Amino acid sequence: MDSLPASLGALRLPPGSEIVTDADEEVFILYSLLQGNHQSSSDGNFRGLGHVDSRKDVLDITFDIKLPPTQCSERSRSNPKKAKRLNDSKEKTIAVVLAQDKTALRTRKGDTGSVLWKASIDFAQLILNQIYSTPDKSIFDPEKLRKLHVLELGSGTGLLSIVFSPLVGRFTATDVGELVPLIRKNLALNFVGWPNCVKEQGNNVTVEELDWITFSSATPFTRKRMSNFQPVDILLVVDCIYHPSLLPHLVESLDHLAISDRTVVVIVVELRAEDVIREFLTLWLQRSGWKFWRIGNNVFSMPYVAWVGHKFST
Repeated sequence: MDSLPASLGALRLPPGSEIVTDADEEVFILYSLLQGNHQSSSDGNFRGLGHVDSRKDVLDITFDIKLPPTQCSERSRSNPKKAKRLNDSKEKTIAVVLAQDKTALRTRKGDTGSVLWKASIDFAQLILNQIYSTPDKSIFDPEKLRKLHVLELGSGTGLLSIVFSPLVGRFTATDVGELVPLIRKNLALNFVGWPNCVKEQGNNVTVEELDWITFSSATPFTRKRMSNFQPVDILLVVDCIYHPSLLPHLVESLDHLAISDRTVVVIVVELRAEDVIREFLTLWLQRSGWKFWRIGNNVFSMPYVAWVGHKFST
């Protein structure tokens, strides 16, 4: 078995991570763990966490993060009360205002990105907790992350571009054309003056249209024009594996956008339909030049799983 790399760019593979080489074996392991965690429903179908609240036009999202205790200085040690105050853990709160297009969810076929889904909140909370509370144990190296370009496929409402903006060098949010205005609206709601906030937070976030179906079937010239991005260090895909017809286009897009020996692909998915997960893994594992790992279950708890992919030059 291949040894586990200590890191892939800014990503640290934690203990318990395993290389993935067989789709059937991986699916068996995952759904056995899922059943063991009592996440299956009485009819045998695995439940999805679903959207947060598709009835609201605007959501107020809050992330509460416990910061590590402040180290005591020599002077404060002589003052027990002051030392205690310094050592007490403090909390950081990140508030996000997020608009949804609840009408589009019901009127545009296949449009699930117009409302916020819990997987994005849970992933954001996990990464924020790690980076602010235990940066030395975070799966992303905070120092390296601040210099890198993250490109997200299927950004939906744009939540991750908002909360990760202060943590990365550049963030590009992408989705189908119908959702681009919603993402831009949410960036403007949370960053004063966006996209012209030259010195304010959010000035490192851009929004681009990228339809996987159009992109994967385009000519090489058109693909180059559609993907005229700054070189991508991290390709992020959160809760986008749900419809079988989209999977070949997603995998083709990932393979084209990833730069050999540079880009790290991070896939976070909620385990729903077993056959869809199997098909995605089968398609991904068929790509040449790639290696794939499952991030240890001590980081992502059921019903979520996260995979990391890296394409090596031959």
